[in-house]
Amino acid sequence: MSLKENKIHNPATWIPSVYFAMGLPFVAIATASALMFKNMGISDTQNAFWTTVIMLPWTLKPLWSPFLEMFKTKKHFVVITELVTGIVFGLVALSLPLNDFFRYAIALLAIVAFSGSTHDIATDGIYINVLSLKDQAKYIGWQGAAYNLAKILTAGAFVFMAGQLEISFGVVPAWMIVMCVYGVIMVSLGLYHIRMLPSGGVAKEVTSFHEGMQTLRDVIKTFFAKKNIAWYICFIILYRFAEGFAIKIAPLFFKAAREVGGLGLTTSQIGIVYGVFGAAAFVLGSIMGGYFIAGRGLKRALFYLCCSFNIPFAVYAFLSFTQPDNLYIIGSAVVLEYFGYGFGFVGLMLFMMQQVSPGKYKMAHYAFASGIMNLGFMIPSMLSGYISDWVGYKVFFMWVLVATIPSFLVSWFVPFGNPETDEKKTIAETADL
Repeated sequence: MSLKENKIHNPATWIPSVYFAMGLPFVAIATASALMFKNMGISDTQNAFWTTVIMLPWTLKPLWSPFLEMFKTKKHFVVITELVTGIVFGLVALSLPLNDFFRYAIALLAIVAFSGSTHDIATDGIYINVLSLKDQAKYIGWQGAAYNLAKILTAGAFVFMAGQLEISFGVVPAWMIVMCVYGVIMVSLGLYHIRMLPSGGVAKEVTSFHEGMQTLRDVIKTFFAKKNIAWYICFIILYRFAEGFAIKIAPLFFKAAREVGGLGLTTSQIGIVYGVFGAAAFVLGSIMGGYFIAGRGLKRALFYLCCSFNIPFAVYAFLSFTQPDNLYIIGSAVVLEYFGYGFGFVGLMLFMMQQVSPGKYKMAHYAFASGIMNLGFMIPSMLSGYISDWVGYKVFFMWVLVATIPSFLVSWFVPFGNPETDEKKTIAETADL
């Protein structure tokens, strides 16, 4: 089986599929697995903590991103990690009937996280190296839409399927099937990308581990030497800060009994809310966000994108106080939140791509930026279960609104440079380091 590309394919034939493959394992761990473990009797505190801890590779991926610059092609790593991720999802399914299922499933999902985060590095490397700055902006909405479609299907349609299967076969067999479906999808995408994915550039040869560590040090040094890097790090961390609290608890809030402040939805109803009501809104928001940036420019659009991303979290506070039992009201709230989420998320991705990553090590520096982004998401996610158990859902979602304030401030004040000029300048400067 050769991973060499024979021809250059239109970006539309591989960007949606490869970013769908990027989104699936992340959301399977962040959202779907949390709901699975809740249905299997794991407490919210333990659930939220461990399903967040195993996402650490998405934060630490800058540590091994330089090595992906040096060996094989980026396509090679994308395909291999998709196949590995698919196989391990199958092993997760086999672990669920065991007595200590939580321990084994968490360990296997940690492997998925490492594989998935490595896939992210290589995928973003292909996108950055193959596409011009103009095409990056052109396809950023479609990139975000594909990633978010994976999120909706993983936490929506497949969760709905799990709910239906729970009724017929029980909780454990239902989630075994869902995990196997995740695995089949990932393996299928890996096989598709053998043919369709561009190489993303041939890596340079290295002769020793010592040389690899020197490159890693150079990557770290040049990243933190970038102009305005302190501002950029603050922006990247704080943009998703409130989301880190909300996104982990929202499905648990939907599932929790009404007597304890939840909405009392079934697993299938949660799948409908995300998969039917949320899906179109999420994808539409992502695409429109891309065109909005293209029309106004990222600098002029950024604060509006931040507002779109954060203000709709208010719907969860509304739902926690009113506890409606009408699925259409709940679904409409999710439509508002997911449209705003999709619309605003693409701004962060393009900012990291065009303001942070330009320079000698595009792929590695983008991995650094996205790793920092995931740290900003991960820390509040780890704490979310403790806080929601302590104060209840109403106070928790009010806190989420307070947590949005730093994102507005940093989006308003973050400085901008010229991507093309700064890239040439950074390359010239790092050549002398």
